[in-house]
This record gives sequence, structure tokens and C-alpha cells, in this order.
Amino acid sequence: MKRFVFLSVTIVMLLTLLIPSTAFAAGATQFSGVAFWPGDGQCADPQGAGSDYVVLMTGDLQGCHYTFVETATCSPGGAYNETGHEVFVGQYNGEFGTFETTYRFTAKYNNCTDFKEVTGRCQHPLIDGSGTGVFEGLTGRLDMRDQVVDGAGVAFPYRGHLYPVHTSPPR
Repeated sequence: MKRFVFLSVTIVMLLTLLIPSTAFAAGATQFSGVAFWPGDGQCADPQGAGSDYVVLMTGDLQGCHYTFVETATCSPGGAYNETGHEVFVGQYNGEFGTFETTYRFTAKYNNCTDFKEVTGRCQHPLIDGSGTGVFEGLTGRLDMRDQVVDGAGVAFPYRGHLYPVHTSPPR
């Protein structure tokens, strides 16, 4: 009986690895790059007016990603959680467009007074139907992981997938 259970579990695990993911089966498009803090004069789009901060996207996405913080909490031990919404304004494959996301940022800081970051990452699901231009009719997800130097995020590598809105992204 134990052999049968082990064999069954092994077969299910192998099939999970060998069968193409629903992301690829659904025609998902992968993208990636690195975001940075913008320089003076960069990222002044009207869609970003009132944002709490912005990053300049390089790589497959070229443009500005504006963040509007809605909630932020930090525990005495330095566990930080932040949520909100965002607007990306820029280009993909040389074509202009915009999209909106919701996001959740989690980080570990030394403490909640000096906010020296140890590690951080965030998830940004695209809001269905928010895309314009090259992003019209698409949904998907963007993920970032902070590169931390001397207690501060200095670069934000990202990757993600885009899907037609009628297709459900994998969970």
C-alpha cells in the first residue's frame, strides 16, 4: 500500500513538471527588466500626479511606474507590509500604453525607526480592463525583488506575464 501511495504521488509530481503550464498554454507573454529610482526630470507624466513614489522601468517595459500607497504597517520586529495601486505609463515592444495594478509590498527592516531594508519584494496583479494602447485587452502580473545595498533598495529586477483578459492566469 505504501508503495502504491509513493508511486501515485511521484507520478502526479512528474506530470506537474512535464505538462506545459497553463501560462504558456494560454498564450502568455513573458517580460522582464530592472527598475531604478528616476533621475531629475524623468517620470513627470500627468497620470502619476500625486503618487507617493515612482520607479523608472528598463528592459521589456520602458517607462514610469507610479505608486499610490493606501496602507502601510510595520511591526516592532521590522516586518513591513504595504498595499495600494499603481499606474504604468510607457512602452512595450516599442508601442505606447498604460496599465494599472494593485500591489502588495513586503519587506524586512532592521527596525521601524530607521527603515534600513534587509530584503523586500512585491506582487503587482494587473487590473483587468485597465490597459490602453499596447496593453489594451491584457491582464497579468508583475513581480519585483529589491536589490538592497547599505540598507536601501537600489535596483528592482522585475519579471511577469501578460495574458488576454479572457484567459485566467495561473495561480
